[in-house]
Amino acid sequence: MKKKYLCICGILVLLLFGCAKKPPSVFRVGTNVWPGYEFLYLSRSLGYYNGTPIRLVEYPSTTEVIHAYLNGTIEAAAITMDEVLLLTEYERQPRVMLVMDFSEGGDAILGTSEIKGLLDIKGKRVGVESGALGAFVISRALEIVGMEPEDIHVIPLKANEHEDAFKNGLVDAVVTFEPVRSRLLAKGANLLFDSSQIPDEIMDVLVVREEIISGNANTIEILLKGWFKAIDYFRENREEAACKMAPRMGVSPEQFLMSLNGLHIPDLKENVDLLAGSPSITLKNSRKLAQSMLNLKLLKSIPDLSSLIYAEPVRKLTGEGGKQ
Repeated sequence: MKKKYLCICGILVLLLFGCAKKPPSVFRVGTNVWPGYEFLYLSRSLGYYNGTPIRLVEYPSTTEVIHAYLNGTIEAAAITMDEVLLLTEYERQPRVMLVMDFSEGGDAILGTSEIKGLLDIKGKRVGVESGALGAFVISRALEIVGMEPEDIHVIPLKANEHEDAFKNGLVDAVVTFEPVRSRLLAKGANLLFDSSQIPDEIMDVLVVREEIISGNANTIEILLKGWFKAIDYFRENREEAACKMAPRMGVSPEQFLMSLNGLHIPDLKENVDLLAGSPSITLKNSRKLAQSMLNLKLLKSIPDLSSLIYAEPVRKLTGEGGKQ
């Protein structure tokens, strides 16, 4: 009996020791493939996230990133601001903690060689990732040329389906983005519209679920610090960095560098300028965007955006934490 008792005690000690050695909680960041998000992966490849809870999770499309965020299977997501506004209809308050990039041509509508201009898509099949950025881009493009959504046949496509659908003739035009944009243009597609025609309207941001902020402040700081260190590394070592970043996107280093021509990547100082303030530049622009989306019937109502911006982490990185 004594041996049995000692054995049971030993098992309990091992179990208690095992509980004490639980791995740290994971901070998962969801992205799809887009050159503006690649600096997260560059930061990881450079070892800036080694030994941290940060895990980068790549999804085939933005739609799946949004679903993962809403389902709570990721803690943060890289998405466009219009998609953040869509989230507010499902979740009370997503928080924007980083402006990752502005699209200045990286998002586009491409047509087959027979389609010469945007007006020529009337009555045609247009591939769109509905419920994500694609819906906003096609709606704005149609608005600019005086067309209605009913003037085209929308073919719902996920982002990873854009290229094959276009090449196989399943659509006459497609709303897409880098790196698919460059690959299709190289194969003879015609550029009908791009984000340079709607400046400052498409911005990518890193958003975090409000309820997990308080328990992950240090991790968020490490995540953002790694992001800005990766940008600095890229600016000092463009060719070497491109060689690290291009393979995940399925392009050559030269093609990757070209894809960045359609983006503006704000540095730390510009992020503080964009996110800090009452109201901040980003908040004011988001309110304008929300009104535009309401007019386009992409939002049911204007959301409460009073707590949308979470500027504390970027302010802290500059030594301005706590200042209003």
